[in-house]
Amino acid sequence: MDEEKTSKGNKKDDNTVFIGRKDLMSYVLAVVTQFNEGVDEVVIKARGRAISRAVDAAEIARQRFLPDVITKDVKLGTEQIEGEKGPVRVSSMEITLAKK
Repeated sequence: MDEEKTSKGNKKDDNTVFIGRKDLMSYVLAVVTQFNEGVDEVVIKARGRAISRAVDAAEIARQRFLPDVITKDVKLGTEQIEGEKGPVRVSSMEITLAKK
C-alpha cells in the first residue's frame, strides 16, 4: 500500500511521458492531454532506440496540436543498465515542452 502512495503522490512524474514501444500517436495524445489538463510543462523521456520516437512525438504535438508550446530544454545523457552480458550503456534523452 505504501508503494501506491509514493507512485501516485510523486508530483515530478505527473507531467512526464515515458516513451516505449506503443504507437507514436499514443504518446502525442498523452502530451496533448497533459497540456489540456492545465500543466505548464511536460517532460518526455526516452532511452535507446525510443529516442527518435520521443523527438517525433514532441514535434508532432508542437506543430500539429499545440502551437503555443515551445521546446524549453533538451537533456542528453548515458545510463548504465544491467544487460545479459553485464553492464550496458544506453543513451537517454529528456525533452521539456512548455507553454509560451
